[in-house]
Amino acid sequence: MKREKFRTFAKIFQKMRILLLGDYSNVHATLAEGFKALGHECVVASDGDSWKNYPRDVDLKREHSLQGNLNFFWRLMKALPKMKGYDVVQLINPMFLSLKAERILPIYRYLRRHNGKVVLGSFGMDYYWVYVNTYLRPLRYGDFNFGDTIRTDEEAEWYRGEWINTPKERLNRMIAEDCDGIVAGLYEYWETYQQFKDKLIFIPFPIRMPETLAEGSYTKDGVVRIFVGISKGRSAYKGTDIMCKAAQAVQEKYPDRLQVQVAEGVPFAQYQEMMNNSDAILDQLYSYTPAMNSLLAMSKGIINIGGGEPENYEILDETELRPIINVLPTYESCFEEIENLVLHPERIPLLQQQSIAYVKKHHDYLKVAQQYLDFYQTL
Repeated sequence: MKREKFRTFAKIFQKMRILLLGDYSNVHATLAEGFKALGHECVVASDGDSWKNYPRDVDLKREHSLQGNLNFFWRLMKALPKMKGYDVVQLINPMFLSLKAERILPIYRYLRRHNGKVVLGSFGMDYYWVYVNTYLRPLRYGDFNFGDTIRTDEEAEWYRGEWINTPKERLNRMIAEDCDGIVAGLYEYWETYQQFKDKLIFIPFPIRMPETLAEGSYTKDGVVRIFVGISKGRSAYKGTDIMCKAAQAVQEKYPDRLQVQVAEGVPFAQYQEMMNNSDAILDQLYSYTPAMNSLLAMSKGIINIGGGEPENYEILDETELRPIINVLPTYESCFEEIENLVLHPERIPLLQQQSIAYVKKHHDYLKVAQQYLDFYQTL
């Protein structure tokens, strides 16, 4: 009996070698910090999520020029022989490298052959996200539908053309069928992979809590400061164009009580600096849940005005904290909620305190890393 307990203990605390391939919104870089802090070996190989330039151990950024392509392929060929012998390889997305889907497939098979378990991340744009939300529509609204109405804006149509009946679809479906596990980082992503329930798990995104919190600005001069971060070329698709217009309209109505700051297409470090000392952030109009940017802001005590639908709290089993100002995907809803915050600033301190408590409770990077390790052990 004692020997069996020892074996169980040794299995749980066995040091793991983990390779994280690709990155979105600092998910893998933050997760790697958690793994390392818990005593495991972890390598992040990514392109830094393009212009956001997140940290990584192996740089797989590709500059689209002749010299840039040559440099990329040289670095990839040097890196591949070292991508062997890991207990777990986790992919940020089926398109985990800056290559065509047809060229990623043999690399996936190489990784599958030379490593232990392979986990697919459901963290963003992929075939199931596009197809399920376009045709099955389990969400009331989102990136590809408003109720039963399919979105036809330019970017939504472009993504449908990229992922449906294409090599990307075939790659995604093959990996989803073949891999050992699938991890969804948001409720919405979890919902679109329901056909893989036997290998699917929801684990919240990881956030490293700041060591010191920026002092809230509102108490200084009575002005509410709202920050809007806009991704390059994705403003209409993510709804930040509508949120920004609503905030600026409220600012025109109350010029002495509201200040709006907009950041567009800036590197991650600069983005964080611009965000600090804001009272609230506007992010992702069509989301049910706060994603990495919103969670990072909330960890600093910045209120998230965006996705806070009931499903978000339910999947976390959260029954008390309600720190998010939820908005429906309309200009009118955004205007109303922003105006309400400006007219009732006494709400700010409690919402800021709850924001910090919420992220610490559900998204602390060490707690999340342990949830991943527990999942890996079950594979």
